[in-house]
Amino acid sequence: MSVGEGHNLTGRPSGTRKLMAVVYADMVGYSRLIGLDDEGTLERLRALRGTLIDPAIDQHGGRIVQTGGDSLLIVFDSIDGAVRCAVTVQQLMAAYDDGHAPDRSIRFRIGINIGDAIPDGTDLHGEVVNVAERLQAQCPPGGICVTRAVRDHVQDRLGLAFEELGSLSLKNIARPVEAFVLRTGAATGAPVALSDRPSIAVLPFANLSSDPEQEYFADGLTEDILTALTRFTQLTVIARNSTFVYKGRAVSIADVGRDLRVRYVLEGSVRRSGERVRVTAQLIEAATSAHLWAERYDRAITDIFVVQDEITERIATTLVSNIERSIIEQARRRPPESFDAYEMFLHGREQRNASRPDLTVAAEQQFERSVALDPGFAPAHAEIAYIQYLYVTWRRHPEQRDAQLAKGFASARRALELEASLPLANRALGMLHLRSREYADAITWMQRAVALNPGEAESYAWLANVLSYVGRSTEALEQLAHATRLDPLHPPLWDFYIGRALLHLGRYQEALTSLDTAFRRAPFFGHIQLYRAAALAHLGRPDEAQAVLSVPALYPSIGDIRRFDSYMASSEFDRFIEGLRKARLPE
Repeated sequence: MSVGEGHNLTGRPSGTRKLMAVVYADMVGYSRLIGLDDEGTLERLRALRGTLIDPAIDQHGGRIVQTGGDSLLIVFDSIDGAVRCAVTVQQLMAAYDDGHAPDRSIRFRIGINIGDAIPDGTDLHGEVVNVAERLQAQCPPGGICVTRAVRDHVQDRLGLAFEELGSLSLKNIARPVEAFVLRTGAATGAPVALSDRPSIAVLPFANLSSDPEQEYFADGLTEDILTALTRFTQLTVIARNSTFVYKGRAVSIADVGRDLRVRYVLEGSVRRSGERVRVTAQLIEAATSAHLWAERYDRAITDIFVVQDEITERIATTLVSNIERSIIEQARRRPPESFDAYEMFLHGREQRNASRPDLTVAAEQQFERSVALDPGFAPAHAEIAYIQYLYVTWRRHPEQRDAQLAKGFASARRALELEASLPLANRALGMLHLRSREYADAITWMQRAVALNPGEAESYAWLANVLSYVGRSTEALEQLAHATRLDPLHPPLWDFYIGRALLHLGRYQEALTSLDTAFRRAPFFGHIQLYRAAALAHLGRPDEAQAVLSVPALYPSIGDIRRFDSYMASSEFDRFIEGLRKARLPE
């Protein structure tokens, strides 16, 4: 067995035994799928490797030993890591390989064993490997089979449910092996968390007001609680983009827990009547639907910020026994002086979240009204700064670029004067420095945003965006792996970021797969076409590349890219430009 990465497995002398957790994964019906559509199947498999499987292996401390086309042999130093990785892949496989008929879906069987293995340079030997390979053949599609040793170690630690298969006689294995199957979709099993930290999803609070127009207020409460929770390093918090897909849907808490791989779910409701508001909140354990905490708040509408703080603190102290008081204080909101300013801010944020240019202009107007009423309300200043960054990026009125940058910097700095830890203000300032080609400052501010809100997915993605512009795409992919773990249903822009980084690194087929996914999800984002064209051209498909470039793009020439985009000179940028030349984009 050859190691695809070509490195020694342990760093020890060859022949030294080492206790390892071994995972063997095999694709179901590989030959049949190849016979039906060889190119399409291989492209989908590469996409799954690049966006789901390999990042999960990296996250949980695994190393790939063998890739056999339709199979993977992976080793872990931790049994927990091996099982977490396997469950992550099996739980998310359907979501990542969606839109295909059942008989054409890609699914894996996985076997896991633990025992002494013998690394030999870049090879791995031992019965532990053979047992893992034989076990996977006993699994149903999408299943995980493990030995008793693995089951006994993780059952109580990870809260998993196993079904006994009995003692199996496996080919070329001298003794029967006690085996168990873990069905990741079974209702009896607790979801495997994203990490050892308590993990939580905050569902959109239901609007129970008589006025349906109050949706913005319920959504605003949800977002503010979610953002406050991301301040706590001891928690793993799923991002808004993934939790808001449940808005308006009747779903079971257990399904949410399995879909998003969280142990806890917060749900609630808001009823606003005149100058009063009633908020209910329930913290629920996903696997058992047990209520860990529930509360109802009947308050004056202006006390909504106190309610947010109380809910946030109660969640944090319920899930983490040794939470630091300083972090609780840091997570508290600074309420605006004017409640009308807050309402305008919420309206603006609702419009900005739609990611439409016309609504972005309307959002900016709301934020301007908000700061006019309350000049000390930092979040509104941060939103204005972010919108200026969008204008520069979209080249909206390019003749106003300098004025947009100046306004953006002034608004971001004002927001930070008022509230230095505000995540959006730090991110917006970093992105404005990027557009000004002040690369060191851009990285500094983006790293600060991550440090201040280590549980917030967007900060990792935005840092990745900056790193890709400065020739550090390997690091960008690492940050995107963090982001997508916190936001499994992430926006299509992140698929673009992944594809762009892969293109920069010369991984053209993987890049094209991610870029195609991004374009399929967001066909209005014409910037993707430049990178699709470059990838196609590097793959020796110039006619297809030219067809892609026939669609009007943000930058119609290489000269425009050099003038208006934000790249720092690097070999990665050169690789992108060379692809565009092969695609015959005009100089």
